[in-house]
Amino acid sequence: MSKGKLQKFAEMETFKNVFQYPFSVISEVPFGMKGSWREQYFHNDNPIVLELGCGKGEYTVGLARVYPDINFIGVDIKGARIYTGARQALEGGLDNVAFLRTSIEVIDRFFGEDEVQEIWLTFSDPQMKNVHKRLTSTFFMERYRRFLVDGGIVHLKTDSNFLFTYTTYMVQANHLPVLYRTEDLYGNTLEGDRVAAHLMDEKTREILGIHTYYENQWIDRGLDIRYMKFRLPQAGVLVEPDIEIELDDYRSYKRPKRSGLTTSR
Repeated sequence: MSKGKLQKFAEMETFKNVFQYPFSVISEVPFGMKGSWREQYFHNDNPIVLELGCGKGEYTVGLARVYPDINFIGVDIKGARIYTGARQALEGGLDNVAFLRTSIEVIDRFFGEDEVQEIWLTFSDPQMKNVHKRLTSTFFMERYRRFLVDGGIVHLKTDSNFLFTYTTYMVQANHLPVLYRTEDLYGNTLEGDRVAAHLMDEKTREILGIHTYYENQWIDRGLDIRYMKFRLPQAGVLVEPDIEIELDDYRSYKRPKRSGLTTSR
């Protein structure tokens, strides 16, 4: 581990808005604030919104600035990434922001029933080879149901045609109510940070005007940005879609895809 990362980890230990629970810890030590984030940390009754796989926390911090009456929690396993957003939140005096360093596979160990109102998935790894690692798979939807309110909203913003297509089929197979969906968020008419006015309502446009570090890379490459939001009811058995989907022809910025395969389920 580099000296810079070690220094960030050491500094984060002093951040009041960061909670670090890697799997090796949570498997042995229960999380004391489960079901009590509002009372024990935020000290209010405001809604809670999660950004899963938050990276540097651009959405977590950006949304918190726009909506001071909503509590936002960014979740990622990469501490060096969380450091950036956590420090910005502290320097900006954002008391409605927290960060949780842990594996999303065990996210339900940190939140109680009906404790969360919305989930954001921003530029998640599409995990084209393993459906159970996709953050929009039914594997994760079942976990989200354990703490998301009935009919809570899940947002997906992605550059990945594979992940977006998979999620579309997953939503359709389970009859989940879709509130908004577009395969070209900016309509090829991006002007600065503004979204074409005809695409969405004012609130959605303001939120989606926040760009992440990775999103700017995809925009620079001329890739379409896709966005969907849907409701996740607590009732009903979830099923996986049974369909072959064309793989993305890249896996990350300026790097080729890993496999010679052309489709996957």
